[in-house]
Amino acid sequence: MRSPSEESVPLHEEFIYCCGAATHVLKCGPWKDLSKDESKNLPRLLFMIIPGNPGLAGYYRTFIQALYCGLNQQYPVWVVSHAGHCKPPSGMEMIEDTDIKELEDVFGLNGQVEHKLNFLKKNVSKDIKLVLIAHSIGCYITLEMMKRASELQVLRSVLLFPTIERMAQSPQGKLLTPLLCKLRYALYMPVYLLSFLPEGVKASLVRFALRGMKTCDESSITTSINLFSVDCIANILYMASQEMLKVVERDSTTIKQNLKKLIFYYGTGDRWCPQHYYDEIKMDFPDGDIRLCEKGLRHAFVLDASKEMAAMITDWLQDDLTKL
Repeated sequence: MRSPSEESVPLHEEFIYCCGAATHVLKCGPWKDLSKDESKNLPRLLFMIIPGNPGLAGYYRTFIQALYCGLNQQYPVWVVSHAGHCKPPSGMEMIEDTDIKELEDVFGLNGQVEHKLNFLKKNVSKDIKLVLIAHSIGCYITLEMMKRASELQVLRSVLLFPTIERMAQSPQGKLLTPLLCKLRYALYMPVYLLSFLPEGVKASLVRFALRGMKTCDESSITTSINLFSVDCIANILYMASQEMLKVVERDSTTIKQNLKKLIFYYGTGDRWCPQHYYDEIKMDFPDGDIRLCEKGLRHAFVLDASKEMAAMITDWLQDDLTKL
């Protein structure tokens, strides 16, 4: 079947409050509401993307469109930003103006787990099965979701470049942990000053920063402009600092309990989860579906390889989908 062009793919965009925090949601497909009250014609399956950090939904725009087309437009594909990582539209604050505080520390790592569970509870019928596709720290969040909410009907979880252990000990973690945990406040002032630049200048700076890539996804350029917001950067760096402190030991118990549902995909030159992490988990779980990238994809695959990754995932899941 010939895939439709990306321009023809139905894409719905929402900014909502979830757990009291501004949240950006992108929905691929004609289904805008998957709650139990919407209709009797709900799809049987939802593909939900749990992003890395920065957890901006816009980085995954091309990815979810390609995934939706690869699935022959049969299932909704949604991506939910992390709480507070998106710049809200005019008239919407980062935190909901209410006296009721739904969740302590919603911008922290634990808060982001509860944020995704809360989103599913309020927006997706319990009857709908889930394919969770997680990226980077989203893989840690996904394992926590499966641990805390065993009632979720998870058909498969695809964990891409999974930062699920020893983040501070990784090559990139050793470099950035001192900055994230002790010096991150020093970054706020330059970001604040840059925030006053015209949008066109911001876009030019982003293009300059990404100039080393042969091909860069255009949606990554526009999405990266969010990073000139002090509020967004503060929440992104705060979450990252918690990652360094809290993502230490791999949760082998949860992995063992859900092994048949999990697909792991590790990179060969990944400085956040180096290849010996792959070697060790492969040794501990020889029967698991644990793969090593042979294509040289970067950890931040959404910048230049979204379509390639989407094609691989649809291929991996063909057997599961034919059994539905």
